[in-house]
Amino acid sequence: MSELCLKVGGNNERLTECHIPKPIQSLVKAVLKVEAVILNCKDQRCSRKPGLTESKLLFMVRSLQLIMTTHHVLALILVVTTGTCRAAYADFDYGGMPVQINRLLGEPSVLTLRGRVDSSWYRVLNRQGCPLECDCPIQWPSAMFCDNRGLFYVPTSFSPKSQYLFLQGNSITALPKSMFENTTLVRWLILDHNVLTSSQIDNASLKGLHHLENLFMNYNNLTEIPSSLPSGLKQLRLAYNRINKIGPGVLDNLKNLTLLLLHRNQLKVIGEADFKGLQSLILLDLSHNSLTEFPTYLPPSIQQLYLSNNSLTALPGNCLINFKNLQYLRLSHNKLTNDGLPSTVFNTSAIVEMDLSYNQLTSIPMVHESLQYLFLEANIIEAFNTSSFCRTVGPVNFSKMKLLRLDGNRLSYSQLPSDWVLCLRVLRDIYI
Repeated sequence: MSELCLKVGGNNERLTECHIPKPIQSLVKAVLKVEAVILNCKDQRCSRKPGLTESKLLFMVRSLQLIMTTHHVLALILVVTTGTCRAAYADFDYGGMPVQINRLLGEPSVLTLRGRVDSSWYRVLNRQGCPLECDCPIQWPSAMFCDNRGLFYVPTSFSPKSQYLFLQGNSITALPKSMFENTTLVRWLILDHNVLTSSQIDNASLKGLHHLENLFMNYNNLTEIPSSLPSGLKQLRLAYNRINKIGPGVLDNLKNLTLLLLHRNQLKVIGEADFKGLQSLILLDLSHNSLTEFPTYLPPSIQQLYLSNNSLTALPGNCLINFKNLQYLRLSHNKLTNDGLPSTVFNTSAIVEMDLSYNQLTSIPMVHESLQYLFLEANIIEAFNTSSFCRTVGPVNFSKMKLLRLDGNRLSYSQLPSDWVLCLRVLRDIYI
């Protein structure tokens, strides 16, 4: 999603030819009027008009933002030229989890400028003091876009007021100790798609970033979680690396962390003290690792736990008893069998959605009546047992199940027992 961006020098009459809705046409024309005051444009080359001071320019940009906010335009990129019209989106997969942006806090509504607009347009509006390797659009005065530049290093001439550093898509190999000494206000640091290694990250390189909330280091070559991380971190994204252990104490001070992505790594065991300090953790993704045992020692605050694509064969009977807040549990693509699932293992009222697809189950495991979404496709289930969903059936005793997937098993609709309708009376969809 992005701000509305226009390439200057286009023809307003082309708006209709581009099949742009009339309300958006009106918005575009209004933006062009404001933009015409800001820039002199000829042959798609723009420069600031003489006599236009920095303060006036900032006022004009704020006017553009006000127009966009008024019309609720958050995700439109229009490139208006004399011959063609197109929309372009160029976002990375930031660990496979959507990035929540709070514009009320001034957070940039785009994480990259690549493919969104001609870079020369932003160059005109770059604020003073911007490193040559980066772009610093004036409409986001605290952001520096240094992504996709082929950099082998982190630029050192950051503004002390920088809060959002976008360094993804480069070839950065190291983070020296003094890297961010003069940039202590950073809130977001995105280093996805680089070639960082654990041995080249100094333990003190991130320690001084006391305001850091989001640290993205997906798609690198890390074998360990960086140590001495700032205690204010809320999101830590380390997916698609080579991390093979957590190590006790590494995460102890991250009491504010709510999201931790560790999928697509090489974890085999989760130690008792590995996640001990994570008191606020809500989402933990450990999918696509090499775990053979369910990680029992996890923070009780977890609401979403992803363990798909591991090598789990069984679950301890009491493994979920301490997770009073757990709502979403994903265990698909493992090696679970009915012999490895005690009858009471899923008897927890908090879980709303559970995924057990692509395992080796021969019968439907017993689940709590409060479960609403159950995915059991691609197992080898041969029978439908109503008792798996309802211990008793009555006016107030029935399953809250809304969606049940059993396709890809050895079942047919003719095998459904007569009492299943009474038990699953609020069911909306069933696939067999």
